[in-house]
Amino acid sequence: MSVIRFERQGNVGHIILTDAPLNLINNRFCEALKNAVHEASRSGIRALIVRAEGENFSHGGDVLDFIDKDSNDWRTFIAEMNQSYRAIEALQIPTVAAVRGKCYGGAFELALACDFIVVADDAIFQHFEASVGSAPVAGGVQRLAERAGRAVAARYTMLSEPMTGKTAGELGVAAFVCSGAEVERTAASLVTRLSNGPTRSYAAIRALLKAWAGGGVPAADTVLLDITMPLHGTEDARTGRTARVEALKRGLEPEPVVFVGR
Repeated sequence: MSVIRFERQGNVGHIILTDAPLNLINNRFCEALKNAVHEASRSGIRALIVRAEGENFSHGGDVLDFIDKDSNDWRTFIAEMNQSYRAIEALQIPTVAAVRGKCYGGAFELALACDFIVVADDAIFQHFEASVGSAPVAGGVQRLAERAGRAVAARYTMLSEPMTGKTAGELGVAAFVCSGAEVERTAASLVTRLSNGPTRSYAAIRALLKAWAGGGVPAADTVLLDITMPLHGTEDARTGRTARVEALKRGLEPEPVVFVGR
């Protein structure tokens, strides 16, 4: 039985961690995640949610699986994990992580690979790696700094302090905070909204954010026109502009438009 599965529900894809209650990250997890991301990329979905069965998102790395790996085996394993995480970031659709319970180590990094994190207020994120003489190996340091600043990233990675979902929302790490019972509903509502939205616009915005992350405002400005100008003649843009003009002529605020991604 796979520890991760991919499901398509309409225009929404679900990558589901199924090895509850811990959903530990190990060789089986790595292979299953790679396969699930490939399925997602071929499926024609317009938005993706990463979620977990059971009470925890994931307790992170399976220490018993890691402890006997030599340096070369360990490096190869981590490189493959990074490929899957970066493949999620490379998808041309918006992505959402729905987090309840514990979200430790590499699982925190998996959530940070998504555009949006929806989190339970009492969930716990933790980069515990420094506390055992290691460091986050799948992009967590820099992605936490990107969302919340260097001081926050240093505190929560160097000191291995736990971060509650509530705090994650306050720091800008998570986009939406709710009760544990509402996480799936809130994430489902968000991902459905995104799946009906202008996916080409979302892809452009994600590309600008990546450019900004790599080189700040000047880097994003350099590619701004090349990324955004092709949107002008799209079917979605014409539909959206027409709906807005017609509503304003009637003195109304435009109703939400359902886009087709063209």
